Amino acid sequence: MVYPDTKETVQLIKELVSIPSPSGNTDKVITYVENFLLEHGVETKRNRKGGLIAVLPGKDNNNHRMLTAHVDTLGAMVKEIKPSGRLKLDLIGGFKYNSVEGEYCEIETSAGEKFTGTILMHQTSVHVYKDAGKAERNQDNMEVRIDEKVHSAEEIRSLGIEVGDFVSFDPRAEVLDNGYIKSRHLDDKASVGILLQLIRQIKMNNIELPYTTHFLISNNEEIGYGGNSNITPETVEYLAVDMGAMGDGQSTDEYTVSICVKDASGPYNYGLRKKLVQLAKDNGIDYKLDIYPYYGSDASAAIRSGHDIVHGLVGPGIDSSHAFERTHTDSIDNTTKLLYHYLLSAI
Repeated sequence: MVYPDTKETVQLIKELVSIPSPSGNTDKVITYVENFLLEHGVETKRNRKGGLIAVLPGKDNNNHRMLTAHVDTLGAMVKEIKPSGRLKLDLIGGFKYNSVEGEYCEIETSAGEKFTGTILMHQTSVHVYKDAGKAERNQDNMEVRIDEKVHSAEEIRSLGIEVGDFVSFDPRAEVLDNGYIKSRHLDDKASVGILLQLIRQIKMNNIELPYTTHFLISNNEEIGYGGNSNITPETVEYLAVDMGAMGDGQSTDEYTVSICVKDASGPYNYGLRKKLVQLAKDNGIDYKLDIYPYYGSDASAAIRSGHDIVHGLVGPGIDSSHAFERTHTDSIDNTTKLLYHYLLSAI
């Protein structure tokens, strides 16, 4: 038994988080994943929503599995071009303005031109604004300062920037010698990296899966509907691979694989949950069971859309989700191992 190399997985994750891909503008990262799979002899197809599907044939073609992870991330759009030459934002995904205050960003025009900037409070300077620390972090007070000589809306528009242009956040990815991985967008590109490495390992070692298995790299999860389609009638089990949420009252940590038993959509399938736990126990994999109170996944989206499937959710533990995220190679390793054994297990 040879698991995928964790160092290679981490390097792949670092490459993935460095590709801007806010929900609604994911073609570049989907193309990257597409090319990675093609290089390893895996044929893919895109669905009409822009997601990517790869299928690995198995011994049993009457009962299928589907695994999904998403490459779309949080981000923003230009909501308004202010008379000052600053930009007002509208957020993409479920996060708060305080989590991006002071963040470097990139604005991409519809023509493909890119400009850098910084997301700041309008009342940032304490030498000018008495309420700089007290003002609410909201759409009215937050703005983008563009790194160009612009002082009016007309000058902004002369650059080609317009309402509806996508804004992505600098991931600031770092991999530390002690195993920590710090970056935005580990949700959910850490899981995408894990799945890609597993597919690569299966192909390189000519491993025959027990069931035909579909891998969906979805691109609309952060806005709620990435994995609710393209599920074949033969699909029995549907497993979302997404981050485990950490915080007060949570058991998830940065070193184990998190197995979700319930989120805001309700409980995940009890039988599949117990099977995942048993696989972890049988193979010496460190895991935690957890409930994510304000969370939904591609698996819950699939259930809501009416598919008759058994659904589950596992993933690496991510600290400070939807902000300055962090995990550890131990969590990447344990998640990889559980998924490896799951792919070879019986339904």
